[in-house]
Amino acid sequence: MKRILTLLIASVLWAAPFSALSTAAQEPLRLELDEGIFEPLPFAVPDFVADNGAGAEFGRKIAQVISDDLTGTGLFRQISKDAFISQITSFSSPVQFADWKAINAQALISGAVSVDDTGKLVVRFRIYDVYADQELGQGLQLVGTQDGWRRIAHKVADQVYSRITGEGGYFDSRVVFVAESGPKDNRQKRLAIMDYDGAGVKYLTDSSALVLAPRFSPTGDRVLYTSYETGFPKIYVLDVASVGRRPLESQDGTMSFAPRFAPDGRTVVFSLTKGGNTDLFRMNIDGGGTERLTVTPSIETAPSFSPDGSQIVFESDRSGSPQLYIMSASGGEARRISNGQGRYGTPVWSPRGDLIAFTKQSKGRFHIGVMRVDGSEERLLTASFLDEGPTWSPNGRVIMFTRETQGAAGRSSLYSVDITGRNLRQVTTTTGASDPAWSPLQK
Repeated sequence: MKRILTLLIASVLWAAPFSALSTAAQEPLRLELDEGIFEPLPFAVPDFVADNGAGAEFGRKIAQVISDDLTGTGLFRQISKDAFISQITSFSSPVQFADWKAINAQALISGAVSVDDTGKLVVRFRIYDVYADQELGQGLQLVGTQDGWRRIAHKVADQVYSRITGEGGYFDSRVVFVAESGPKDNRQKRLAIMDYDGAGVKYLTDSSALVLAPRFSPTGDRVLYTSYETGFPKIYVLDVASVGRRPLESQDGTMSFAPRFAPDGRTVVFSLTKGGNTDLFRMNIDGGGTERLTVTPSIETAPSFSPDGSQIVFESDRSGSPQLYIMSASGGEARRISNGQGRYGTPVWSPRGDLIAFTKQSKGRFHIGVMRVDGSEERLLTASFLDEGPTWSPNGRVIMFTRETQGAAGRSSLYSVDITGRNLRQVTTTTGASDPAWSPLQK
């Protein structure tokens, strides 16, 4: 019996193509992200069963995180456990596919949890294509610490997401950001890091000095940021694990800010102001070898490397207002890529290499948008009083950014949106939050 299962999302231009859809019951379940609009894929995640008594407390919590991850994408719809006809009581028992079809579950995730003799948490799981009456690939096993149960859950969700969509996952990742507290006229800011969904917040600096624009290294183990603790902006590099930090080498009488790692993790590009002029420079992360990349009387800032490290997109007001330009990573002539009405800034190159995200100010509103690297096909994804500072998920599918509310008591919060412009969601944080930077997938 032939079947085609599709999930249609707005605009094929903003979604990478996937492999061919399933066209027969015996072929794997696959979502196709294509143009149009359709209902999210219904899925079921029963509580993971306990292989031994020590694993019982984790089964429900892991299943819930998996459900939250998948539902949060806007591509999947969780079926309530109240609707279940069958219950998974043993990981090895055959699946009663007819019972899951009856409640319209098209994907089923089952799992088992145990704690081994060394105290490690062991999670086994399987993903089923319900309408094909078969498992997708082979079951997998993950091992981690009991304190790290959320990471294991995110890894399971990444596997489900990847097998069904054909894209890489992004759930097992972190976000570094500026945590904000206090009144607007005396706002306290410090660096913090959290899971992509807002859980597990850890503070990396205190609030004694203004901090801005944290940026992850390509391996996610270090963060560059700008601090005003000396009274002038200066770049620091921080080790995430030890929270140890050091300043980058800088010249006396200069201000350095807006740093970004190159894809090789050994080079940093940044803005440096000296004598009233701001240009882009790059240097070795270990210090020395500073090289000037731009030589203009304008302000050049917010640089971001292409994924292959060969080019840099940046913001410049050389044309009279802030616009986006691309040049070689070694400097030289730059070409303007922003062509719409308004002011453009904070460009960030997609991990896929095909799009550039940016902030746009036009007609009294702020927007997060994306465009092709040649400046074509500009698309605005959001609009509000103040949206700014986009950062890409590891798979290039989702953008996180800062949104500030209007008024004297305005608060900054983090939001995310799909590159189609759909599924706008607030990221829950315990404090005000701004300047997010998404890590690569954790190892």
